[in-house]
Amino acid sequence: MDYNRDYFKGKMAVVTGGASGIGLALAEELLKSNAAKVVIADINHANLVKEEARLKAAYGDRIKGILCDVTKEEEVKELVKLSLVYMEKRIDLLFNNAGVGFTGWFSELDNEDWEKAFALNFFSALYGMRAVLPVMIAQGGGQIINTISGIAFYPMAFQSRYAATKAALNSLTLALRYEYWDDNIKISAATPGTTATAIWGDNPIPAIAQTAEQSASRILNGVVNNDRLIFGDDSDAEGSVNCFDEAHREGVDQYLLDVARQRKKGVLAF
Repeated sequence: MDYNRDYFKGKMAVVTGGASGIGLALAEELLKSNAAKVVIADINHANLVKEEARLKAAYGDRIKGILCDVTKEEEVKELVKLSLVYMEKRIDLLFNNAGVGFTGWFSELDNEDWEKAFALNFFSALYGMRAVLPVMIAQGGGQIINTISGIAFYPMAFQSRYAATKAALNSLTLALRYEYWDDNIKISAATPGTTATAIWGDNPIPAIAQTAEQSASRILNGVVNNDRLIFGDDSDAEGSVNCFDEAHREGVDQYLLDVARQRKKGVLAF
């Protein structure tokens, strides 16, 4: 998807989960769009070093990798602090993108499993916003994009943790959108859409999956438009409309029930 690249010219951006997948694609698209500087933060040291070196070869000192465990608030605070030093005391864009597509049957999950999921998929973004909002208020504005998932609108069996964490993040994001609107801070939730990334693990990637670059372009178009909800593909947009619409209740129930029954047989259906 084409988008207005001029919007990002000269901007300072931080992307968590930035050493692979959609985060890396977002960072590279921002650099192509003449963002002044981009920080990619990740817990995977090997990937971080490799991708920072690759991007530096192409874009020079406009890219910096910072090792960060986003489940730890002190490390997120340090990420923001180091980013401000690198980016001349300004952060225009924060992409809270780090996350995992947790799976597992509800009956087999304990409190530790749930705490792990919320730490990465929910609290990491909360920590990021808490750390960067005072910076954005002081500088007169900014923009935050939190990566959710279409599963927030179509919760599926075997993915209760993933659905719950992303639905919670979506609600937090949209509540804060209006809480900080008059501070000139734009806050959006973005779904990646069905995208070929490492989130699939050893499972087969659906034939309909788009590339990370395609997802990133669509997300950035939504950033330009300050969309409340940014949909990474058409199926996510359709799902958000249909899932809670009583007119589609029977069809949605049947679809999600079929998915659940197939997954109980060991088939990771969608």
